[in-house]
Amino acid sequence: MVREELAVRLNDREYTNWLKAGRCLLLLKEGLHPFITQHARAFHGDLLNQNALLRKPCVTSSCSPRGNRLSSACRACAEWQKVILRHRRQPDATLNWDNCLPPNWRTDHWELAKAFMPRGQGRVKGAEHCDASALLNLITHCDCFNFVDPTFVREVIRFRNELMHSCELRVTDEWMRRFQTSVRKLVLQFGDVPQMTRAGKQIEEMLSINLSIYVSGLDRMDSAALEKIESDSVNQWEISADLIVQWEAELLQERLRELLQAADDDAETQDTEQLKRLAGFLQANSDLSERFSSELQAINLSETGE
Repeated sequence: MVREELAVRLNDREYTNWLKAGRCLLLLKEGLHPFITQHARAFHGDLLNQNALLRKPCVTSSCSPRGNRLSSACRACAEWQKVILRHRRQPDATLNWDNCLPPNWRTDHWELAKAFMPRGQGRVKGAEHCDASALLNLITHCDCFNFVDPTFVREVIRFRNELMHSCELRVTDEWMRRFQTSVRKLVLQFGDVPQMTRAGKQIEEMLSINLSIYVSGLDRMDSAALEKIESDSVNQWEISADLIVQWEAELLQERLRELLQAADDDAETQDTEQLKRLAGFLQANSDLSERFSSELQAINLSETGE
Protein backbone atom coordinates (compact mmCIF):
# COMPACT_ATOMS: atom_id res chain seq x y z
CA MET A 1 0.00 0.00 0.00
CA VAL A 2 2.80 2.40 0.90
CA ARG A 3 4.45 1.86 -2.46
CA GLU A 4 1.22 2.42 -4.40
CA GLU A 5 0.36 5.65 -2.61
CA LEU A 6 3.89 6.95 -3.05
CA ALA A 7 3.74 6.09 -6.76
CA VAL A 8 0.57 8.18 -7.14
CA ARG A 9 2.23 11.17 -5.46
CA LEU A 10 5.36 10.86 -7.59
CA ASN A 11 3.28 10.79 -10.78
CA ASP A 12 2.38 14.39 -9.96
CA ARG A 13 5.31 16.19 -11.57
CA GLU A 14 4.96 19.35 -9.52
CA TYR A 15 4.85 17.42 -6.25
CA THR A 16 7.96 15.53 -7.36
CA ASN A 17 9.58 18.90 -8.09
CA TRP A 18 8.74 19.99 -4.55
CA LEU A 19 10.25 16.83 -3.12
CA LYS A 20 13.42 17.01 -5.22
CA ALA A 21 14.00 20.70 -4.39
CA GLY A 22 13.58 19.93 -0.70
CA ARG A 23 16.07 17.10 -0.98
CA CYS A 24 18.53 19.48 -2.68
CA LEU A 25 18.28 21.84 0.29
CA LEU A 26 19.08 18.98 2.65
CA LEU A 27 22.13 18.13 0.53
CA LEU A 28 23.13 21.80 0.61
CA LYS A 29 22.89 21.78 4.40
CA GLU A 30 25.09 18.70 4.61
CA GLY A 31 27.71 20.45 2.51
CA LEU A 32 27.51 23.68 4.49
CA HIS A 33 27.62 22.55 8.10
CA PRO A 34 31.32 21.57 8.35
CA PHE A 35 32.30 24.89 6.76
CA ILE A 36 29.96 26.82 9.06
CA THR A 37 31.25 25.02 12.14
CA GLN A 38 34.88 25.74 11.25
CA HIS A 39 34.32 29.46 10.71
CA ALA A 40 32.01 29.93 13.68
CA ARG A 41 34.58 28.29 15.96
CA ALA A 42 37.41 30.44 14.55
CA PHE A 43 35.30 33.59 14.93
CA HIS A 44 34.58 32.74 18.55
CA GLY A 45 38.27 32.14 19.25
CA ASP A 46 39.27 35.44 17.64
CA LEU A 47 36.82 37.38 19.79
CA LEU A 48 38.18 35.77 22.95
CA ASN A 49 41.75 36.59 21.95
CA GLN A 50 40.92 40.22 21.21
CA ASN A 51 38.96 41.07 24.37
CA ALA A 52 39.97 39.95 27.86
CA LEU A 53 36.56 40.82 29.32
CA LEU A 54 34.94 38.21 27.09
CA ARG A 55 37.05 35.56 28.80
CA LYS A 56 35.48 36.31 32.20
CA PRO A 57 32.63 34.02 33.28
CA CYS A 58 29.08 35.18 33.90
CA VAL A 59 28.69 36.12 37.55
CA THR A 60 24.90 35.93 37.89
CA SER A 61 22.15 33.50 36.97
CA SER A 62 19.88 36.33 35.75
CA CYS A 63 21.65 36.76 32.40
CA SER A 64 18.96 35.22 30.26
CA PRO A 65 16.67 36.71 27.60
CA ARG A 66 13.07 37.54 28.41
CA GLY A 67 11.20 37.32 25.17
CA ASN A 68 13.72 38.70 22.73
CA ARG A 69 15.19 41.20 25.17
CA LEU A 70 18.42 40.84 27.08
CA SER A 71 18.64 43.43 29.84
CA SER A 72 20.28 43.63 33.27
CA ALA A 73 23.11 41.44 32.06
CA CYS A 74 26.33 41.17 34.07
CA ARG A 75 29.39 43.02 32.83
CA ALA A 76 30.80 40.06 30.90
CA CYS A 77 27.52 39.13 29.18
CA ALA A 78 26.79 42.79 28.40
CA GLU A 79 30.18 43.01 26.71
CA TRP A 80 29.37 39.92 24.64
CA GLN A 81 26.10 41.57 23.63
CA LYS A 82 27.91 44.72 22.47
CA VAL A 83 30.44 42.69 20.48
CA ILE A 84 27.72 40.62 18.82
CA LEU A 85 25.88 43.77 17.79
CA ARG A 86 29.05 45.16 16.22
CA HIS A 87 29.44 42.06 14.06
CA ARG A 88 26.10 42.27 12.25
CA ARG A 89 26.46 42.44 8.47
CA GLN A 90 23.46 44.80 8.41
CA PRO A 91 23.70 47.29 11.29
CA ASP A 92 19.92 47.53 11.69
CA ALA A 93 19.24 43.76 11.58
CA THR A 94 17.32 42.27 14.50
CA LEU A 95 19.22 39.67 16.49
CA ASN A 96 17.46 36.82 18.22
CA TRP A 97 18.71 36.85 21.79
CA ASP A 98 16.08 34.29 22.76
CA ASN A 99 18.08 31.70 20.79
CA CYS A 100 20.96 32.08 23.26
CA LEU A 101 22.14 31.21 26.76
CA PRO A 102 24.40 34.25 27.39
CA PRO A 103 26.45 32.62 30.21
CA ASN A 104 27.58 30.07 27.60
CA TRP A 105 28.84 32.62 25.09
CA ARG A 106 32.29 32.43 26.63
CA THR A 107 32.66 28.66 26.20
CA ASP A 108 30.43 27.65 23.28
CA HIS A 109 30.92 29.02 19.78
CA TRP A 110 27.46 27.80 18.77
CA GLU A 111 25.69 29.87 21.43
CA LEU A 112 27.37 32.87 19.82
CA ALA A 113 26.37 31.84 16.28
CA LYS A 114 22.71 31.38 17.23
CA ALA A 115 22.31 35.11 17.93
CA PHE A 116 22.60 35.68 14.17
CA MET A 117 20.09 32.97 13.21
CA PRO A 118 16.29 32.87 12.86
CA ARG A 119 14.11 32.33 15.90
CA GLY A 120 13.55 28.82 17.18
CA GLN A 121 17.20 27.74 17.39
CA GLY A 122 17.41 27.76 21.20
CA ARG A 123 17.67 23.99 21.60
CA VAL A 124 19.92 23.42 18.58
CA LYS A 125 23.41 22.35 19.67
CA GLY A 126 25.36 22.56 16.43
CA ALA A 127 25.36 23.30 12.70
CA GLU A 128 24.71 19.67 11.84
CA HIS A 129 21.29 19.92 13.52
CA CYS A 130 20.20 23.06 11.61
CA ASP A 131 18.22 23.27 8.40
CA ALA A 132 19.57 25.05 5.34
CA SER A 133 17.65 28.22 6.12
CA ALA A 134 19.24 28.63 9.54
CA LEU A 135 22.76 28.19 8.17
CA LEU A 136 22.18 30.52 5.22
CA ASN A 137 20.73 33.19 7.51
CA LEU A 138 23.82 32.96 9.70
CA ILE A 139 25.97 33.67 6.63
CA THR A 140 23.90 36.72 5.71
CA HIS A 141 23.84 38.20 9.23
CA CYS A 142 27.29 37.61 10.74
CA ASP A 143 30.25 39.52 9.34
CA CYS A 144 32.65 36.62 9.88
CA PHE A 145 31.19 35.48 6.53
CA ASN A 146 31.84 38.79 4.76
CA PHE A 147 33.78 36.95 2.05
CA VAL A 148 30.55 35.27 0.88
CA ASP A 149 28.43 37.32 -1.54
CA PRO A 150 25.03 37.58 0.21
CA THR A 151 23.14 38.05 -3.07
CA PHE A 152 23.03 34.36 -3.97
CA VAL A 153 22.55 33.34 -0.34
CA ARG A 154 19.43 35.50 -0.08
CA GLU A 155 18.14 34.11 -3.39
CA VAL A 156 18.34 30.55 -2.09
CA ILE A 157 16.70 31.59 1.20
CA ARG A 158 13.84 33.10 -0.82
CA PHE A 159 13.44 29.91 -2.88
CA ARG A 160 13.56 27.83 0.29
CA ASN A 161 10.80 29.93 1.87
CA GLU A 162 8.66 29.69 -1.27
CA LEU A 163 9.13 25.92 -1.29
CA MET A 164 8.30 25.41 2.37
CA HIS A 165 5.35 27.80 2.26
CA SER A 166 3.77 26.18 -0.77
CA CYS A 167 0.28 25.29 0.44
CA GLU A 168 -0.11 22.66 -2.28
CA LEU A 169 3.39 21.17 -1.83
CA ARG A 170 3.95 21.69 -5.53
CA VAL A 171 6.30 23.85 -7.66
CA THR A 172 6.50 24.31 -11.43
CA ASP A 173 9.24 23.33 -13.85
CA GLU A 174 10.03 27.01 -14.39
CA TRP A 175 10.45 27.49 -10.63
CA MET A 176 12.80 24.51 -10.59
CA ARG A 177 14.93 25.98 -13.36
CA ARG A 178 15.34 29.25 -11.46
CA PHE A 179 16.00 27.37 -8.22
CA GLN A 180 18.71 25.27 -9.84
CA THR A 181 20.42 28.37 -11.25
CA SER A 182 20.48 30.09 -7.84
CA VAL A 183 21.76 27.02 -6.00
CA ARG A 184 24.45 26.48 -8.62
CA LYS A 185 25.66 30.10 -8.24
CA LEU A 186 25.74 29.71 -4.47
CA VAL A 187 27.70 26.46 -4.57
CA LEU A 188 30.27 28.00 -6.92
CA GLN A 189 31.22 30.48 -4.19
CA PHE A 190 32.52 27.56 -2.13
CA GLY A 191 34.76 26.03 -4.78
CA ASP A 192 37.55 25.42 -2.27
CA VAL A 193 35.29 23.58 0.19
CA PRO A 194 35.34 19.83 -0.61
CA GLN A 195 32.04 19.11 1.14
CA MET A 196 30.31 21.81 -0.90
CA THR A 197 31.83 20.55 -4.15
CA ARG A 198 30.45 17.11 -3.36
CA ALA A 199 27.08 18.56 -2.39
CA GLY A 200 26.98 20.49 -5.67
CA LYS A 201 27.45 17.29 -7.67
CA GLN A 202 24.79 15.48 -5.63
CA ILE A 203 22.35 18.35 -6.17
CA GLU A 204 22.90 18.27 -9.94
CA GLU A 205 22.30 14.51 -9.92
CA MET A 206 19.20 14.84 -7.75
CA LEU A 207 17.67 17.33 -10.16
CA SER A 208 18.40 15.03 -13.13
CA ILE A 209 16.83 11.79 -11.99
CA ASN A 210 13.26 10.55 -12.33
CA LEU A 211 12.16 9.45 -8.86
CA SER A 212 8.92 7.85 -10.03
CA ILE A 213 10.65 5.01 -11.87
CA TYR A 214 12.11 3.69 -8.63
CA VAL A 215 8.62 3.16 -7.30
CA SER A 216 7.11 1.75 -10.50
CA GLY A 217 9.49 -1.21 -10.49
CA LEU A 218 12.38 -0.17 -12.71
CA ASP A 219 15.86 -0.74 -11.35
CA ARG A 220 17.75 2.12 -12.95
CA MET A 221 17.26 5.65 -14.21
CA ASP A 222 15.84 6.32 -17.64
CA SER A 223 18.27 6.91 -20.49
CA ALA A 224 17.66 10.67 -20.63
CA ALA A 225 18.68 11.04 -17.00
CA LEU A 226 21.66 8.78 -17.42
CA GLU A 227 23.05 10.99 -20.17
CA LYS A 228 23.26 13.86 -17.67
CA ILE A 229 25.21 11.96 -15.06
CA GLU A 230 28.81 10.85 -15.26
CA SER A 231 29.11 7.08 -15.47
CA ASP A 232 31.23 6.80 -12.33
CA SER A 233 28.46 8.35 -10.22
CA VAL A 234 25.53 6.22 -11.41
CA ASN A 235 25.89 3.47 -8.83
CA GLN A 236 25.43 5.80 -5.88
CA TRP A 237 22.11 6.93 -7.39
CA GLU A 238 20.59 3.47 -7.62
CA ILE A 239 18.06 4.24 -4.92
CA SER A 240 15.21 2.31 -3.38
CA ALA A 241 11.60 3.26 -2.82
CA ASP A 242 12.31 3.08 0.92
CA LEU A 243 14.95 5.78 0.55
CA ILE A 244 12.53 8.03 -1.33
CA VAL A 245 10.02 7.48 1.49
CA GLN A 246 12.69 8.58 3.96
CA TRP A 247 13.50 11.73 1.95
CA GLU A 248 9.82 12.61 1.72
CA ALA A 249 9.33 12.11 5.45
CA GLU A 250 12.33 14.31 6.33
CA LEU A 251 11.00 17.17 4.24
CA LEU A 252 7.44 16.89 5.55
CA GLN A 253 8.79 16.65 9.11
CA GLU A 254 10.73 19.89 8.64
CA ARG A 255 7.61 21.69 7.40
CA LEU A 256 5.48 20.29 10.20
CA ARG A 257 8.04 21.33 12.80
CA GLU A 258 8.03 24.90 11.48
CA LEU A 259 4.26 25.17 11.45
CA LEU A 260 3.78 23.60 14.87
CA GLN A 261 6.36 25.94 16.36
CA ALA A 262 4.61 28.90 14.72
CA ALA A 263 1.32 27.71 16.20
CA ASP A 264 2.91 27.60 19.66
CA ASP A 265 4.06 31.20 19.14
CA ASP A 266 0.52 32.42 18.42
CA ALA A 267 1.01 32.31 14.69
CA GLU A 268 -0.86 34.44 12.21
CA THR A 269 -3.93 33.09 10.43
CA GLN A 270 -1.92 32.28 7.30
CA ASP A 271 0.36 29.87 9.19
CA THR A 272 -2.61 28.26 10.92
CA GLU A 273 -4.33 27.74 7.58
CA GLN A 274 -1.17 26.20 6.11
CA LEU A 275 -0.98 23.80 9.04
CA LYS A 276 -4.58 22.70 8.42
CA ARG A 277 -3.89 22.16 4.73
CA LEU A 278 -0.76 20.15 5.42
CA ALA A 279 -2.69 18.04 7.94
CA GLY A 280 -5.34 17.45 5.29
CA PHE A 281 -2.69 16.28 2.82
CA LEU A 282 -1.24 13.85 5.37
CA GLN A 283 -4.66 12.50 6.29
CA ALA A 284 -5.53 11.95 2.63
CA ASN A 285 -2.55 9.60 2.25
CA SER A 286 -2.87 6.66 4.62
CA ASP A 287 0.87 5.89 4.61
CA LEU A 288 1.68 9.47 5.64
CA SER A 289 -1.21 9.58 8.09
CA GLU A 290 0.23 6.56 9.87
CA ARG A 291 3.80 7.88 9.85
CA PHE A 292 2.79 11.29 11.22
CA SER A 293 0.04 10.11 13.56
CA SER A 294 1.50 11.80 16.66
CA GLU A 295 1.90 15.13 14.83
CA LEU A 296 -1.66 14.92 13.49
CA GLN A 297 -2.88 14.26 17.01
CA ALA A 298 -1.04 17.36 18.24
CA ILE A 299 -2.63 19.41 15.44
CA ASN A 300 -6.09 18.15 16.35
CA LEU A 301 -5.55 19.00 20.00
CA SER A 302 -4.36 22.51 19.14
CA GLU A 303 -7.46 23.08 17.00
CA THR A 304 -9.80 22.00 19.79
CA GLY A 305 -7.90 24.10 22.32
CA GLU A 306 -7.09 21.17 24.61
